[in-house]
Order: sequence, then C-alpha cells, then structure tokens
Amino acid sequence: METKSFIRFLFLLVSCVLVLLITRSWVQLPATPTDDEQLFDCAFYSPKCIYRNRFQSKSDLSKDQERWKQKRNHNDQIPLHPLDPLTIQEINKARSILSAHPSFSSSPFTIHTLILEEPEKSLVLKWKKGDPLLPRKASIVALVKGQSHLIIIDLGSDKVIHKEVVASPAGYPMMTIEDMTSATWAPLSDADFNRTILDRGIDLADLACLPISTGWFGKKEEKRRLIKVQCYSMQGTANFYMRPIEGLTVLLDMDTKEVVEISDQGRQIPLPKAENTDYRYSVQNKRVKLLNPISLEQPKGPSFTVEDEHTIKWANWEFHLKPDPRAGVIISRVMVRDSETGEMRSVMYKGMTSELFVPYMDPTDAWYFKTYMDAGEYGFGLQAMPLDPLNDCPRNAYYMDGVFTAADGKPFVRSNMVCVFESYAGDVGWRHSESPITGMPIREVRPKVTLVVRMAASVANYDYIVDWEFQTDGLIRIKVGLSGILMVKGTTYDNMNQVPEEEEIYGTLLSENVIGVIHDHYITFYLDMDIDNSDNSFVKVNLSRKQTSPGESPRKSYLKATRQVAKTEKDAQIKLKLYEPSEFHVINPIKKTRVGNPVGYKVVPAGTAANLLDHQDPPQMRGAFTNNQIWVTPYNRSEEWAGGLFVYQSQGEDTLAVWSDRNRPIENKDIVLWYTLGFHHIPCQEDFPIMPTVSAHFDLKPVNFFESNPILHMPPNVEEDLPVCKAVASVR
Repeated sequence: METKSFIRFLFLLVSCVLVLLITRSWVQLPATPTDDEQLFDCAFYSPKCIYRNRFQSKSDLSKDQERWKQKRNHNDQIPLHPLDPLTIQEINKARSILSAHPSFSSSPFTIHTLILEEPEKSLVLKWKKGDPLLPRKASIVALVKGQSHLIIIDLGSDKVIHKEVVASPAGYPMMTIEDMTSATWAPLSDADFNRTILDRGIDLADLACLPISTGWFGKKEEKRRLIKVQCYSMQGTANFYMRPIEGLTVLLDMDTKEVVEISDQGRQIPLPKAENTDYRYSVQNKRVKLLNPISLEQPKGPSFTVEDEHTIKWANWEFHLKPDPRAGVIISRVMVRDSETGEMRSVMYKGMTSELFVPYMDPTDAWYFKTYMDAGEYGFGLQAMPLDPLNDCPRNAYYMDGVFTAADGKPFVRSNMVCVFESYAGDVGWRHSESPITGMPIREVRPKVTLVVRMAASVANYDYIVDWEFQTDGLIRIKVGLSGILMVKGTTYDNMNQVPEEEEIYGTLLSENVIGVIHDHYITFYLDMDIDNSDNSFVKVNLSRKQTSPGESPRKSYLKATRQVAKTEKDAQIKLKLYEPSEFHVINPIKKTRVGNPVGYKVVPAGTAANLLDHQDPPQMRGAFTNNQIWVTPYNRSEEWAGGLFVYQSQGEDTLAVWSDRNRPIENKDIVLWYTLGFHHIPCQEDFPIMPTVSAHFDLKPVNFFESNPILHMPPNVEEDLPVCKAVASVR
C-alpha cells in the first residue's frame, strides 16, 4: 500500500513539474534582465517577458525578431520632456531609494507600479522646449505585509517625500505579472486539485490555466487578496480557450498561494472537441487567397516626425505620446495649428483609457464573478503585445517600446508596443462638383489622410485594438476594436433541439458542447480637454420640436437648438436618448470667433450600448462609472481612474460615480470629460473559433474652433507626385 502511494505521489510530482514548465512559458512574466541584450530584446531573449506561443517554432521567432527589431539604446536614454516616462536609470534609482527606506528595507515588498509622478499641470503648461527640465519624481504603489503603500520619490534629492498606507477595504493595486503567473501554477501543489483533473480524464501535461479576478461579493472576500483559477485542455489545439474544464473553479490566496476552496460542479459536462478550433494559418486546410496584397506606399517617406522619442508632429498636429502600464498609451499636450494665424492652439491636456469593464451575464457558480476591470486589475498596458508589422501596422510605421517594472522593481522592455502611422483608406476630406446647369466646370476633391496611434492588448482570450486618430480638419477619433477569442462555457448540448424551452443557457450554442456567454464591454476614456486654455465649460445643446403658429407657415413644425451650460457635475451626467437628441460641447466661454461664437469641441457619440445591470448588483456598484455615457468633473489630479486607484476587490467606494455625486461646480473651470464606449455582445457562430474584429469609435470634433474650413488650403493629389505601380497580372 505504501509503495502504491509513493508511486502515485511521484507521478503527481513529475506531472506538476511538467505543467509548471509549460505554464511558465505561456503566461506573460516580465524579465528581470541580467544584461543589456536581455533588457533591449526581452521579447525574444527571455521566456518570461511576453506571451510566447508554445506552438511557434524557433525559426518563426527568429523571423519575427528580424522583422520587429528596431533597437533603441534604452540604457542611455534621458528624459527631455516633463511628461517623458521614467528611464531605466531612473527606475533603478527609485528602486534603490525605496529598498533603503526603513519601511521597506526590513520587510519583503512587491512593486505593483513604478511610474513617473507627473509634475503639476500648471508647471507643464508653462514649460517650453529648451527650459530646464522640471524635477523628476517617481510614483510607486507597493504591497508590504498585505498593505498598499503609496510612495513618491524625489529623484533629484534621492528622498521619499510622501508615504501613505491605504486600508485594504479600499481595494488592492492591480496585479503584477508575477501574481498572474504564480496563480496559474499554484493549484498544482494541491493534491485534491490534481486528483480532480485526473478524474476528469485530462492529462496534467495538457493543462492551461487562467487567473481570473474575483470582483467583490461580500465580507468573506475581504482582508486578503484572492483570485480564482479556471483551467482548459490544450490537447490537440492552440486554441485551448475552446476546451474549458467546465464548472471547476479554484479559489486561491494570491499572497500565500494557498488553495482556499475548490468548486467542482461540472463533472457531467464533456470537454469540447479540439477539431476545427485551431485558428493558425499554418494549420488551415483551406488557404483561400481572396485578396491581393495591399500596402500604402509613401515614395517620399512618412510626413510625421518623432522628436525627442515622444513628441509627435504631423501636418497641423503636435502631441506627446508615452506607453503606460495601466492605461496602455497616454496622449498629452495635444495642440493643433490654426490654418489662418499659424498659432499652435491647445485642444487637450491629457487623454487615455481609464478603465475597461467586462461583465458576463451568467449568474451560475463558475461564472457570476467574471466581471473584469482590465485596466485596474490586470494592467491594460502590461497586457499590450508587440505589434506585427504589415498586419497590425502598415509600412513606414514608427514603433515605440514600453519600459515597465517587474514586481521586484527591475525594468523590462515591452518591444514595439505602440505604432504611429499615416492612413489613407480612399476616403474624401472634402469635395464639391458643380452641376452642369450652372455652366461652371468645377470639381474639387481632397483626399483624407490621417495619423493613427495604435496599441493592441491581449487580455488573455480577448484582444483590444485602441486607435487615436488625428485628422487634418482638427477632428480626433478614438476607436476601439474587439477581436481575439470568446470566453466560452462547456455544455452537454450539441444541438439547439436538445435545449429545453424553459432552460436559460445564458448565451449562444456556437459548436458542439460550446456556449458563447452573453457579455458587455465598456471602455471609459479620460479626456482632460483644454480648449485654448484650461478654464472651459460644458454645454448641452438640446434639439427639440417646435410647432409653428396657425397661419405662420405651410410647415407645422421645425427643430430648435437650445444651449444649456452645465453649472455642476450632475448637470453633466448624460444618458444618451435617441428621441431627445443633443450635442455636447466643451467650450472656452472667454474666447470667441470673429462673429462671436465661443470656440469649442463637441463629443460625437457612438458605441452607445448602455449598461442594463441593476445598480445594486455588486459588479455594477464597482462599475458605476458606466451608469452614464458622459460625465464631466472638475480637474483633480487624483481622479484619473474611473474605477478608483485601487480596483482589485474594491467595493465601488472610490469611482467616477462617487466623485461626480459631490456635484462640484464645473462652469468656466478646468474640467475633465469622460466618455464610455459600450458594446453588447451576443455571440454568434461567426465568432467561432476566433472573432472577426468588431469596432466602434467616438469623435472629438471642432465646433466653431476655427474661423472656417481648416483644410481649405490643402492641395489635391496629382499624378506626378505618386509612383506608378503596375501589377504583374495586369501587364499585357
């Protein structure tokens, strides 16, 4: 009997080691570089640095390495702008100062964020290129003995100038990559978990597990960091997401790695088959080439320039760009050149993705907690993947790396995280042709060329593509694309004719034994608008039907626009209504056009799916920032994250909705506009086994900002300026 027990134990131990090795090669874990080569190209030299596809050959990786390589000597970089991200030297210096501080030198700690503490806005607005650089400071969020600490370090004086302990009920900081990685293999040290996997008929070596944030659902989940883990079988496919081990959920203490609870309520549900789930081009049986290759050619090179690594100049635009571990990308100091005066005019001080909220609509035991906050829990920037040239971004794109920190405070590089490129889709900037009846042979057309800043984050199964698009007419378009792979649940059904009419399956049967669960996506953007100055107002322009008086006109009705200036925050809490249309303007009430209109920009809404959850539902209490599509708050540098600074296991006590309910004055103030793009997703079979991209955008459009059409002077294309390319197939 003892011999059998020993053999069983030995088998489990060997299996755990195998799974540990496989899992570690899959999850994104930042490198802790030991030399410059690892530091500069950790995407290729370190299996810990980014998602490495286990099924990708070494030869494929070497090809990608050559295509992606745009080496920068990060180790020698110095900051040249007050908003430039921390350099490698600054990160290492901040880590050393923190480690020597009495509060941290004697206790183990983990660093969850180490980023630039941006200077005061007023100082940045006064700063001009050539001025001395403003004092550099580092902002650190660290966990020590389960408590969150906020630390600010002055890198000039080498001193900790602020230290604050935050009580855990306020929530925990976003997870480190190490948190997520360790959570996926920790259950393998639990004999009950391993026994459960084997009892399901699944080889431990085929296991792939995901770390799933728990949300908050009551007192029993407080006072320690918890995470849930669910697993899949990757036997026979790269797309393990389509092979869930349904109903098996592990509750884990993230700090001790202790398995707190195992819930196994899906033993009767079969593992979905692997056939027809692999999405890789290399394994497709039918390679139908419907399109010829297409590319935007620029014989004179791109029109944009990148100055000092982070300042982008293109056409009439100028702005600062930097990667961020939480927001993904941050666009700052956005200015546009006035076509009449040549003056660079302020449009926006800072714009970024503030939070993403993704609630799934299945209240059962293995699903109710899936209500992700992808920025505040996982780090939207930490999940950003290297972009693929020619597919993610066209030729002549400029690539920017992100320099982030691991849990021990050491820097690592996220290669090619952001790309900048010019786009031309054959669209028209403006046009007019005169009718022949006028006798005026006029045909004037201008092409629309835009500048795009793009990043793509792969938050486990889902991929988000976020574009900031700048147009020559002064419009800024913010676009979000959803792709990747659905999160699905296993089922006993393989045809809808088996499903009882009264049974709720919470989604769509996509394939045999696979249900795509209904869910929502909400992406909330922080937009600190500065229209020609910081003191702005929010104006709601209501359109209403008016009746004509008897005998006044053959018409019986017309539309009238009525302007209403928001005095306080509650005046600016907007739920969009199709039959009560409005425009939403941010104006500078002091500055007027030649004919007396206040200069401004307006929000042009789209992606308007509204959140339908009960406001007292625990996930919606945390995601209350999606209760409205538009909010306006007074500028406060501590109010940037719509779900609160500490989102993980938060209870919704520090959200945009809470701040806005203070009802502070916002008229003629430095104000921040918040807009939420919303998607309802009822999965369909076309989403299987991988989703075609679905996208939506909203616009920030000039409204009386310019005296006239700002691209009136833009020249048309002429044949002499363009290369003549002939396809081989068309030559006769």
